[in-house]
Amino acid sequence: MRVTVVGCAGSFPGPDSPASCYLVEHDGHRLLLDLGNGAFGPLQRYADVYDVDGIALSHLHADHCLDLTSYYVARKYHPDGPKPTIPVLGPTGTADRMARAYDLPHTPGMHGEFEFVDHLPVTELGPFRISTAPANHPVEAYSLRVDVDGKALVFSGDTGRSDPLVELSRGADLALFEASFLSRYPDLPDDLHLTAAQSAEHATRAGVDRLVLTHLVPWTPQDETLEEAAAVFDGDLRLAAPGLVVDL
Repeated sequence: MRVTVVGCAGSFPGPDSPASCYLVEHDGHRLLLDLGNGAFGPLQRYADVYDVDGIALSHLHADHCLDLTSYYVARKYHPDGPKPTIPVLGPTGTADRMARAYDLPHTPGMHGEFEFVDHLPVTELGPFRISTAPANHPVEAYSLRVDVDGKALVFSGDTGRSDPLVELSRGADLALFEASFLSRYPDLPDDLHLTAAQSAEHATRAGVDRLVLTHLVPWTPQDETLEEAAAVFDGDLRLAAPGLVVDL
């Protein structure tokens, strides 16, 4: 399995990165985890967008799903004709949310371009086995695990402290965990995002060897993010960055 970071900025695109999007590849199959605002353009550097087999959205905040509207245009209006429908796994109401985002009627909305499927505990998509756990976030949100050919990655999505995330991550080869906050920030909410230290603590509890810190909010110094996590996590640790490739 190969994972390519397309975008890893948190909450809004930054000067050097679009919002959340991760390309997962195995044996000619391609899966996107999230397609946040600004990500569809850079995605074209790393893959033929018409070779993507499916998308799994962690939740419906704009920085995790909004560029599905761009992908809709690319699939519907290609000069060679519309492209075949591909599955989009997401929270309840994903189809209506995306129709509203592009000012479409709910029927047909984007149903001609995407097959919208509500998240289940486990979904098989091509060779990928996608497992979910509820994330600790103000809207319906999920952490996602992808297993294929004996390898596994876990993407936290947006979450505050989460025992389900730890359980979902046990035995995984790679953790893509959000680290939006620093511990020094005042009045941190419990149900929004993780600090870098909390992200590292979750990965340590799960026994994960490799941790990539994601959802890096542009106003947070990345050197502090890495330093805070390194004080807690002693495995392979790095910051996400556009174009980063991790082979499992």
